Amino acid sequence: MAINLSKGQKVDLTKSNPGLTNVIVGLGWDTNKYDGGQDFDLDSSVFLLNSSGKASSEADFVFYNNTIGAAGAVEHTGDNKTGEGDGDDEQVKVNLSTVPSSIERVTFAITIHDAETRGQNFGQVSNSYVRIVNGDTNEELIRYDLGEDFSIETAVVVGELYRHNNEWKFNAIGSGYQGGLGSLVKDFGLDA
Repeated sequence: MAINLSKGQKVDLTKSNPGLTNVIVGLGWDTNKYDGGQDFDLDSSVFLLNSSGKASSEADFVFYNNTIGAAGAVEHTGDNKTGEGDGDDEQVKVNLSTVPSSIERVTFAITIHDAETRGQNFGQVSNSYVRIVNGDTNEELIRYDLGEDFSIETAVVVGELYRHNNEWKFNAIGSGYQGGLGSLVKDFGLDA
């Protein structure tokens, strides 16, 4: 049975699941009906961060146009442009055992594509979540539902996998940003 987390909660991943190496990070969302006349396109992205909390290069920014990172240990499986249907809208596969030691945190974000132009924000998005699944057994291990109402934010850092004493843990962050993907990219040390 999956552990349901609240914002700010941290949980051990590999210590309580010995032998766990392959995980799937599933991200999901639904968009509310509104009269903006524009479709929503939410995107998941991954920032591979060093000990100072920064991405070392653009190669450490994994998303639908750069689907492989961390020397092949992190793989974004593709862009879902509608978010329709049940289950995960986008997924990222992570092989914990092959993530280079220079990467201490694998941070997951969801952004709204072209949000400012389209007049969209996370206040118009519901049922957002991130979940960690055992890639070998398909068992859901951790789930974090972002129940918060982000009324003006256009990007949300949902959570991160991080190393601690040679074990991997998960932190449910749920931190909203204005300025969309561009502000996240800058915060993580890359030029927009």
